[in-house]
Amino acid sequence: MHIEFESEKAKKCFFDMDRLSKQIGKERAKTMKKRIDQLKASVNFAQYLQTGLGKPHLLEGNLKGYYGISITGNIRLVLRPDAENIETEALISCDTVIIKGAVDYHGGKNEWIIS
Repeated sequence: MHIEFESEKAKKCFFDMDRLSKQIGKERAKTMKKRIDQLKASVNFAQYLQTGLGKPHLLEGNLKGYYGISITGNIRLVLRPDAENIETEALISCDTVIIKGAVDYHGGKNEWIIS
């Protein structure tokens, strides 16, 4: 699968392990890289969802249409499939995801760590 980014700033951070490690810590950076590699290894977004890796889940509210993928108990990678909708058929055809960033859900707030 192809990976794109909503912002150039996020793209630079996700592709620079030193920068990513400074931003979120070494262990979280390793897990983040692993999740991105797992996305890349999938043929389409539907296949990635079927793996269950990172417990992908649909988000609500102002992030409707996005998915959260667990990095730690509080940290989520936030992305959206580049598809017309989130129906299974559309996700089978979806070979690109667009990463918005990483957010801390701790305490019910959405604090962006990378955006």
